[in-house]
Parts: sequence; structure tokens; C-alpha cells
Amino acid sequence: MEAIEYVRSVPRYLAVKALYRRLPGIVTSHAAVIRLRDVPEPKLPNDQWVRVHTRLCGICGSDLATVAAKGSPYFSPLLSFPFVLGHEVVGTLAMGTDGLPSGTRVVVEPALHCAVRGISLVCPSCERGDTGTCENITRGSIAPGIQTGYCRDTGGGWSRSFVAHPAQLYAVPDDLTDEEAALIEPFACSLHAVIRTALPTEATILVLGCGTIGLLTIAAIRALGFGNRVLASAKYPHQQEWARTLGATDIVPTGSGLYRAIPDATGALTFQPELGKPVLVGGVDVTFDCVGSSSSIDDAIRLTRSGGSVTLVGMPGIASGVDWTNIWHKELTVRGAYAYGVEKLDERSVKTFDLAMELMRRGAAPLGSLVTTRHRLADYRNAIRGALASGPNGSVKTVFEFPRD
Repeated sequence: MEAIEYVRSVPRYLAVKALYRRLPGIVTSHAAVIRLRDVPEPKLPNDQWVRVHTRLCGICGSDLATVAAKGSPYFSPLLSFPFVLGHEVVGTLAMGTDGLPSGTRVVVEPALHCAVRGISLVCPSCERGDTGTCENITRGSIAPGIQTGYCRDTGGGWSRSFVAHPAQLYAVPDDLTDEEAALIEPFACSLHAVIRTALPTEATILVLGCGTIGLLTIAAIRALGFGNRVLASAKYPHQQEWARTLGATDIVPTGSGLYRAIPDATGALTFQPELGKPVLVGGVDVTFDCVGSSSSIDDAIRLTRSGGSVTLVGMPGIASGVDWTNIWHKELTVRGAYAYGVEKLDERSVKTFDLAMELMRRGAAPLGSLVTTRHRLADYRNAIRGALASGPNGSVKTVFEFPRD
């Protein structure tokens, strides 16, 4: 079957990393770290696992960072190569399992945690229900890998077929479309970030970046019932329109314009040091950084008031030029929010994926229209280049679609 495979090659990785900004087409060239090729369908690791046929699979920001060599090498020793990308996936079961008959439409929670790996003595993270941060991701019955789509044994959604453990599977209700189902995984990431962040009733919230994950974070804030003022930093007109539709109260600029807009919105005082960006006294109470760049991280800590909090939702790389004086002087709380697991909400415990589907079914998060662009796998070059330029292109979420058998 055809699949988009990531190949471990230090020379290719360094070439893409060095040349991407000047030659963006290198990410899908013959020098790229990915390739479209015929590969065998992945084998079932044991008789518990099942095969899933892909219907739709999204292109995630973390996939793009991997393909464009923009991320940190942090994960490289925790993965197994070569692997087939794709973890925002809705598919159809090719065989029945655990009460789910063959043909059931499913989404896959991609984390390859203790239960998936057949490890009975679970790690502290899995014991808490934080399966996204499992500490046994290099052990057990399958090869190392943080998620489906980053493990050589499981395959991924950028192919017609992959394998999954029953602990990863969620049946998709009939009243959710394939497009909505393909957004359950990234929406769960945003729900997890919002739930893990304290949001006092009067807090003013800033969402930096209105790509898919920024828009889903705004949607998560509203779907969870928070009525706070939400400032959305959105660069492109379609992002501004979506941010308003999903619940932002104010649209603010990106980049240097933030240092005029945030003081205007919050009454913060602005001072100009001898060098660098302005210093703010005051600012927003809570910032969600949904970009993860050096500049956005620095903006997030500069624009948040004393005692406030900053949550990193977007996948960061190795940040440079971040002035930590802001964190120290303003006693900020800075946290990461990665993946999902089991959330404690309204005196109940609920899996983030179940919560995402519950909110979508209730109409609290109308998200299906965020899937704006579809491509067949053979057209992967245009798909990936388009997703890397989604802002200028006017798109939000790009997916690969697969013909149904």
C-alpha cells in the first residue's frame, strides 16, 4: 500500500533544516525526510490488536514541524524508524474487537501508553490517567514511539491501513461527521490545555495564534462554559473571522502590534528599555501560546501580568531570545499542555476524547467546517506545502482522504 514514510537521515534532516526558509519546496523534494512509497501493511503485534482502514487523517502542526525539521531533536531517541505519519485519524475497523464490530467507525487516541504496550505495572503518569505523558514509551510489546504515527510497528493515518490497540479506540457516534471526527484529537489537546489552566471568572485571556490549535483553544474555552473576555491574536482575515465565530471577544494584531493592543485592552503601562521589546506593567491574566515559536513564547511572558499564567499549547522548538526576566520578576506560572488523558471536571473523571465527543454532539463546539482542504495521498506534495502556508492560503485544517472499500 502507498504511505508517506519518515526516514531517519541526519544529512537530509540537516539539509531541510538549513534550506527550508529559502527553499520551502525542499520538504517534499528528493532531499526530504519523507517519501511516498509502497510499504507492507503493518503486522498485528498480537491477537489483541486490530486493523483500521483510514477514512480521513489530518495534517497536524507537529507533523509539519517534523517534515520541515523545525522542531527539537528531543523526541528522536523516543521514536522508531522508519514510521508512517498521521495521528489525527478517523477510520473503519477491519475486524471486530471489545464490543466494536467490524465496520465500526472509530477515532484513535494515538498515545502509545502502558496499556497499549501490554505493560501491567503501569508508570506514575498512566496511574494518574495522564496517558499522554506515559514513561514507558520505549518499552513493551511494540517498538519505541510516543504516538501512532511516530512508531514503526503501528503505521499511521497517512496510509490506507494501520493497526491499533483496543485501548486506543473510540466509536464515533452517527451524528458526528467524518470531518468532526478528524478534529477530535486536536480538540482534545485544546480541552486538556484549558482544563489544566486555572481560569478565574474575571481573568482576561489572550490566545496567541489562530491556526487550528488556537481556534480549537478558543472553542474549548467556550465549550467548557467559561464566559471570560478572550483576546485572539489572529494574522489573517479568515482566522479573525473564525476566532469571532468560535467565541473570541476581541481580535488583536500579531507581532509588534500586540504591544499597542494589549495595553489598550487591559490598561497596562508600557515602557521601552534600551534594547529589545517593550516592558509591560500589567497585561492579560492568562495567555495560551498556540504557536510555540521563540517570538511567541517571549511575547506570551511579556504580555501577561504579574502573578498570571502562560500555557504552551503549540509544539515549541528550542526557543532563543526569550527574556526570562519576565517570568522571574512577575512570578509567572508557565506550564506545558501535551496531549490528553483523563480529566477531572465538575466532580467527575472523564477521558478527554469522550469529553470532546460529548461537547461536539451537544453543539457546544461546531467544528466540522474547520476542515477546509482535502487531498488524496498521491497529491501529498501540494497537501503539505499548502498546509505549511495555510494562513496565506486561507485554509485551516488540511486532511488526507481515502477511497472507501
